[in-house]
Amino acid sequence: MIKNMETAEREAAMHVADIMVAAARTAPKGSGKDKIISMAISGEDKDRLAEIMREIYKETGIEIFNRDAGNVDKSHVVVLMGAKSEPFGFACGMCGYENCGKMAKAGANCAFNITDLGIAVGSAVSIAADNRVDNRVMYTVGQGGIRMGCFPEDVRVAYGIPLSTGSKSIFFDRNAGAVLMD
Repeated sequence: MIKNMETAEREAAMHVADIMVAAARTAPKGSGKDKIISMAISGEDKDRLAEIMREIYKETGIEIFNRDAGNVDKSHVVVLMGAKSEPFGFACGMCGYENCGKMAKAGANCAFNITDLGIAVGSAVSIAADNRVDNRVMYTVGQGGIRMGCFPEDVRVAYGIPLSTGSKSIFFDRNAGAVLMD
């Protein structure tokens, strides 16, 4: 059997996406409780995700949603990761509120869960890097995944990681829509 370059690269990216999802699951958790939801999406679901991101762009005028939707279009697969907003269960105060009840009432997020999401994302992208698959962590893709209904209702913070292979990373030369902060 001869497998052409494009097929081999696409299959490699799909395989790496699966390992990234596993890496997110096994990443260390500061709270000892797994509140991370992750998945890999491709094909028509990935195409729908890009459409939703363009809808967000049209609603908000935030250009990076449109720019990043183009990266999703060009990617083989997207890994989505989000953190449940479920409270940890004791009054650590790391979220900025006196206790978990006040945090939940305010609609804030547990600091443990958000930190664990960052650790899971880091673990996952290290898998992509170790396998030489181009990737970029994008909040815009995560927001598209939330709007698409990929996550349970209690996930309000998510990131997307599109994966691509090619002679030049599609994630470079992405200055359109850059936002400068004072």
